[in-house]
Amino acid sequence: MSSSEFSVIDEFFTRNFSQGLSPALGIGDDCAVLDVPKGKQLAVSTDTLLEGVHFLPNSDPQLLGHKVLAVNLSDLAAVGATPVWASLAITLPVIDKVWLSKFSQGFFELAEKYALQLVGGDTTCGPLSITVTIMGLLPQGMRLTRAGARPGDSIYVSNTVGNAGLGLEKAKAACTDIVDEALVAYLSPNPRIELGCKLLGLASSCIDISDGLSADLNHILKASGVGATVSHESLPLTQAVRKHMAQDADWLWPYSTGDDYELCFTVPLDVNLDGLKGELGESITKIGVIEEEKGLRIQTKDGEQIILNKGYDHFNDKWNAYI
Repeated sequence: MSSSEFSVIDEFFTRNFSQGLSPALGIGDDCAVLDVPKGKQLAVSTDTLLEGVHFLPNSDPQLLGHKVLAVNLSDLAAVGATPVWASLAITLPVIDKVWLSKFSQGFFELAEKYALQLVGGDTTCGPLSITVTIMGLLPQGMRLTRAGARPGDSIYVSNTVGNAGLGLEKAKAACTDIVDEALVAYLSPNPRIELGCKLLGLASSCIDISDGLSADLNHILKASGVGATVSHESLPLTQAVRKHMAQDADWLWPYSTGDDYELCFTVPLDVNLDGLKGELGESITKIGVIEEEKGLRIQTKDGEQIILNKGYDHFNDKWNAYI
């Protein structure tokens, strides 16, 4: 590693704060050394975000710093884990100190909210690419997975769906309204960490919505060996999303658009979530039911059923039939 790479780490990514669980050995050596507390298991996930694929060129660096960590925290939320550590590998075309200062500010503001400590990573030169490995703690033997949904279970989603997808369309159109609800949802997602932790022992399956509700709910159905019917009229949609659907004459649009980073989960019929709704201060909405018959069916208000088995193919950059 060159001295300039060391200086980037020292200046922008070495932070000392007392929150959270400190590593036995952190940034500055070849490896981090981590002590997992007794009675806990470690949940680990890695995501790479590429400029022009996962975020737009010339994205605001502070918002980007928030987002690259938020989308990884969303993976922890999906298994019910509490965030503790992360590593960050970033490839940069040039060393731009103003950009790095803003990026690290966005990253660490969110990290400190969850008492998350950065324990390692790497920097190198090349097209802008950011990889985060996120680590969280789970009670021994407890976790949320995609498998476990059973016929009769209710299907829920947090907050709304389709809003971030609309925000992406606005960002592409150079919208800069910092209070626009959809744009904020796309640029600054809110990982549902608290919800995920509270679903431990309640939910039969869970996933975060990154590639679209249809794609991600289908992952649950495939892993659980079941099918589902979703009531379109129950889908939680903002007025802006409803307007966009009407303008495009595409009522299926919210099922395929991604970047929501909300949770989709199932619970047995006898589980009452009323108390959970009050604790969280955020909305969760029942949208359907798990069934024995395979496939994802969308029920319209007119009684029509649409089979919707699609997923996003990153290598073809398009929606394909889900297999």
